[in-house]
Amino acid sequence: MKITESLSLALKNIVSSKVRTLLTMLGIIIGVAAVIVIVGLGSGLEHYIADSFSSMGTNTLTVSVQSRGATRTMEVEDMYAIVAAHPGELELCSPTVSMMSGVKIGTETTSTSASGVSEDYNRIYSCTISRGRGLQYSDIATRAKVCVVGAYVNQAYFGGNALGQTLRVGGQALTVVGVLSQREDSMSEGGSDDCLYLPYSTAARLGGSRVSSYVVTMTDEDRIDQSKAALERSLTEFFGSDDYFTIITMSELVDTMTGMINILVGVLAGIAAISLVVGGIGIMNIMLVSVTERTREIGVRKSLGAKERTIMEQFVIEAAVTSALGGLIGIGLGYFLSAAATVAVARLLGEALTVAPTPFAVLMAFGISAGIGVLFGYLPAKKAARLNPIDALHYD
Repeated sequence: MKITESLSLALKNIVSSKVRTLLTMLGIIIGVAAVIVIVGLGSGLEHYIADSFSSMGTNTLTVSVQSRGATRTMEVEDMYAIVAAHPGELELCSPTVSMMSGVKIGTETTSTSASGVSEDYNRIYSCTISRGRGLQYSDIATRAKVCVVGAYVNQAYFGGNALGQTLRVGGQALTVVGVLSQREDSMSEGGSDDCLYLPYSTAARLGGSRVSSYVVTMTDEDRIDQSKAALERSLTEFFGSDDYFTIITMSELVDTMTGMINILVGVLAGIAAISLVVGGIGIMNIMLVSVTERTREIGVRKSLGAKERTIMEQFVIEAAVTSALGGLIGIGLGYFLSAAATVAVARLLGEALTVAPTPFAVLMAFGISAGIGVLFGYLPAKKAARLNPIDALHYD
């Protein structure tokens, strides 16, 4: 019997028992759809993280300094001198001070993040001013009580007229001298537009602490290792040890987070793949039942000269076709659920996270589903091929 004839006969047997076939394929359908959605979600998270960090500057080095216990204390001027000493690797520098105290606008205490930065902060992160001006060197030098606010703060708390208004950070009144352009498609509380920047010198005085964090840009994003090594050498020489500072690149942070996501996705996909094994067991059980029901037919075929290989081939193909059809339905369901998940995330969280099935995940899921059909169909096929034709003809 030719392969095409076996395939045609398999399809006829499948169509003749639609409900039973659908129930048999259920485990395969669920497994394939689950794997596709989970891997698609992981891919969407990777792109989301990459896009989020790209807006924060992938060409930046974040330096944290801990001078306690060191023989020398690093001042802001020392860091600027180190950056200036490496014009081929390093370019801009901004001391940063995170304000732990809340931002108070009128009588309302907000969750707006406030940070002390330098006049180069806007250039480092490619921020643009929509109204007013950015921070200037004179603001840093005189510890001016001024600030620049994000688009969300301007709209939500000042009705679009924040310029010239005052707010309080750490009990100190600050005058709004600039408003940043909107950075996200939709502004929300806690987003990148819900921010406030003041001179780092003012922030350090309000916080009563030294500047211990710096953001340094690299001249060439393709030379991250060289730039980081140059900065490490200078800081080690300054402190006499590498125990008093840490340097983190945004690309390293992105790689770490995507690595964690990949591990989580792999574990979840493995759990979802268990249903593929369950589906394979279901196919094997149904094929064993099918062998029993068609014992007389097998006896007739063998008595007419059908070889064991032909009988075995027929049942293996039938199991593989059943599993493959379940895989195709699962792929369709996976795409539908991925699109539904994308819409649900956008509506519930307000984030543009695309759950996009990857071609590799689709091919892998389909290949595994077809392979499971062959694997679990082998035992029933072998049983059918070994039936004694005389006993099979007398089977009732």
